[in-house]
Amino acid sequence: MSHPIDPRVQPKVAGFFDPETSTISYVVKDPSSAACAIIDPVLDIDYAAGRISTRSADMLIDYVKLNGLQPEWLIETHAHADHLSAAPYIQGRIGGKVGIGEHILTVQETFGKVFNEGTEFRRDGSQFDRLFKDGDTYRIGAMTAFVMHTPGHTPACTTHVMGDAAFVGDTLFMPDGGTARADFPGGNARTLFRSIRKILETLPHETRLFMCHDYSPNGRAVRWETTVGEERLHNIHARDGMTEDEFVALREARDKTLGMPRLIIPSLQVNIRAGHLPPADETGKTFLKVPINVL
Repeated sequence: MSHPIDPRVQPKVAGFFDPETSTISYVVKDPSSAACAIIDPVLDIDYAAGRISTRSADMLIDYVKLNGLQPEWLIETHAHADHLSAAPYIQGRIGGKVGIGEHILTVQETFGKVFNEGTEFRRDGSQFDRLFKDGDTYRIGAMTAFVMHTPGHTPACTTHVMGDAAFVGDTLFMPDGGTARADFPGGNARTLFRSIRKILETLPHETRLFMCHDYSPNGRAVRWETTVGEERLHNIHARDGMTEDEFVALREARDKTLGMPRLIIPSLQVNIRAGHLPPADETGKTFLKVPINVL
């Protein structure tokens, strides 16, 4: 698989860690202009209290404004199950187009049924400004970004390559963290393995890889940047030499020990809508559903 990325282009990457969800959001600046992309922004929720806040998103907005940047894209690497997206909130304040992989339609169909959304919920991806196909390119200022469809964690997962940097979403973790789970509806461990190999065998060894999550294995400090070469040498689940069958056995056994993410119920209801809350009822109040014995 060839790609049009020039590894000599080195975008400036600023990471913002949200300790409540162990999520890293990014502002990625085109090295030759003020244009930038924002990747996987977090909207805060106090689930027990039913309160939304914008602390994490406002940090991104403040950084963009302080540095005189112009957001052109708000990228979701997938429909997250562990945090709500702040993309529409940020878009309303500083602009940018919201993009996600085209297979969000599959995710919308699956979870539209889980949450009994009814016919008024559109399952055509029209809540987003662009649906990316595998191999698509788009521009951030003068910089070309390249999209790789990397399913397995979810059907809609994508990796976004920008110069010498790639944003892998939940597909990979730091080498000592391994890989994403593959047991959500639409996930598949065998598919995940093939997506990981696609990333590691397509991109140059020196490509910088940026994670969407880090859970501080063995108590180390939070980290979110590594390289293709480091993953191929040291990833505990997917290093070179690990066979597909070995990976599937390891991944499926580990997934059986994992509980559901704390925020999966609110996150998916919001994120299949591109970060918008469900429509308010006739009194103007907004509610989230809790399906019982479904997930």
